[in-house]
Amino acid sequence: MKLPTEEIKKIAIFRALQLGDMLCAIPAVRALRKAYPEAEIVLLGLPWAKSFIERFNRYFDRFIHFPGYPGLPEQPFNAAAFGEFLPIIQQQGFDLIIQMQGNGSIVNPMVELFGAKYTAGFSTEGHFAPDTGLFLPYPDHGSEIVRHVALMEFLGISSQGIELEFPLSEQDFAEFDNLHLDIDPGRYICIHPGSRGIWRQWPAEHFASLADFCSDQGYKVVITGTKDELAIVNSVIQKMKYKPIIAAGRTSVGAAGVLIKNAALLISNCTGVSHIAAAFKTPSVVINMDGEPQRWGPVDKQLHHTLNWLQAPDFHLVFRQTVEMMKELELLTR
Repeated sequence: MKLPTEEIKKIAIFRALQLGDMLCAIPAVRALRKAYPEAEIVLLGLPWAKSFIERFNRYFDRFIHFPGYPGLPEQPFNAAAFGEFLPIIQQQGFDLIIQMQGNGSIVNPMVELFGAKYTAGFSTEGHFAPDTGLFLPYPDHGSEIVRHVALMEFLGISSQGIELEFPLSEQDFAEFDNLHLDIDPGRYICIHPGSRGIWRQWPAEHFASLADFCSDQGYKVVITGTKDELAIVNSVIQKMKYKPIIAAGRTSVGAAGVLIKNAALLISNCTGVSHIAAAFKTPSVVINMDGEPQRWGPVDKQLHHTLNWLQAPDFHLVFRQTVEMMKELELLTR
């Protein structure tokens, strides 16, 4: 390792992003924990991520809310809040802060202000990064998962694999049971038509058509989503000829994890649930609407099929892929 364990007792990871982004970073964090088993690892993230470190308490010890910064779109910038945050971070006395937010063009100068003994992360030509040998030129290609494992290897930290994880607790199973859904494991298909950005949502009529096809094949259809996604969920339901089971707006993240774990198949936009399916090895058909399927699509291309809608906006391609997946499911259950 470039930084020996005896020097590094307190580590912060800066990654103030959403669920899918955080799940993609877990293989890198797993390697970091293996390399520094006795160090305290703290996540600097968005407010929701406090629950994330509770789920991943094998890897994280503590959470600190990052209040935003100019140029980062995930939350509004509040100058007063940032002014209060900065001295608190500086007083933490971190031995190492790892920037895992992006290519570093915006945040590297800010992370340097946090006052750690060492900073590491990604850099991009023409923008500031400390000349310490701890910043990897940002590989603007390939999988987000592999990119962050490559950062760990650049720091001399051995990979612990690229498999995703989504730990489930007794509370998650209890919350799922309390939904009283009339489904059996392996005999239902999850349809997830929502995503955080409307531009990343495949048309509702296409989801409805696939949902009806799955019903025709003898599977129950469960529509999932958050309360914020109920508009597109209702649009899908209205366009279906069959009546689905509606879990959207009713599930916690953990209960949704149980639901996806036991599903025969997930059909979704390229969003957080696709990474949960990858963690559980639940087969999936993922429609990518942002033009970066190689970055955000699941790594296992046999079990998960990501279709680049911007490159080939053809419903029949997605339909044929779904038909093939259904055939494979039937062969496995015979």
